[in-house]
Amino acid sequence: MLVTQNTSTVTGSRLTVSILIVGGLFFIMGFLSWMNAILIPYFRIACELSNFASYLVTFAFYISYFVMSVPAGYLLKKQGFRRGMMYGFLIMSIGAFIFVPAAMMRSYETFLLGLFSLGAGLAIIQTAANPYITILGPIERAAQRFSIMGIFNKGAGILAPIVFASIILKATDSDLFRQIPLMDPATREVALTELIRRVIVPYACLGGLLLACAIYIRFSPLPEIDTEHESPELTETNSGKSNIFDFPHLILGAIGIFLHVGTQVIA
Repeated sequence: MLVTQNTSTVTGSRLTVSILIVGGLFFIMGFLSWMNAILIPYFRIACELSNFASYLVTFAFYISYFVMSVPAGYLLKKQGFRRGMMYGFLIMSIGAFIFVPAAMMRSYETFLLGLFSLGAGLAIIQTAANPYITILGPIERAAQRFSIMGIFNKGAGILAPIVFASIILKATDSDLFRQIPLMDPATREVALTELIRRVIVPYACLGGLLLACAIYIRFSPLPEIDTEHESPELTETNSGKSNIFDFPHLILGAIGIFLHVGTQVIA
């Protein structure tokens, strides 16, 4: 895999800006992923769900990675990485805006559709972001750059539940949660409707922010990646390898990511 613009020409401030952009992508991925930690108990109360049904939040979000990972690769190859990431942000923006009618209707199924859309867009972004870490700078320091991106990602994971909870929850909500089961049906309906509609403004703002990110990333200084050609070194290394099982490091990496994400979701 080559870069249409040689990365040796991406130096100085432009290289720094490009790395910061990718760091921002990893921050967004971490922030949106860990917001689910608050949505699960929130939806359980506001939509009157069982414990099993509330965990469909996690299922709807992460199943989109399984569904979209391969199509994301084809999209990036066909449209280019920057345009592909723009589409990813647009899909995420649509997912965030879906929360508005979902909250108006107090429809859990519509919320799940929004979460699936957010996850699908995020799958495209993540598929594109990882190669950039490899090419933005010396290849021998790629592992170091991945570690720095991990700080962006996990830092967002720490902030997301705190920030999101401070926006949608109030200091008096613990009393409200205890009173809801004791309310008559009409009063409970009003209380639950008020509770679920608190997500409207945050997710409408998030949708607008993601839409702005889509426009920015399309015209960002990130170099485009050429997926049509291999470097001579890679061609020589990969000669005689005809299927995915000829790359054991890729298989082991996939298993490692599977276990990592599984542990993350359980936590």
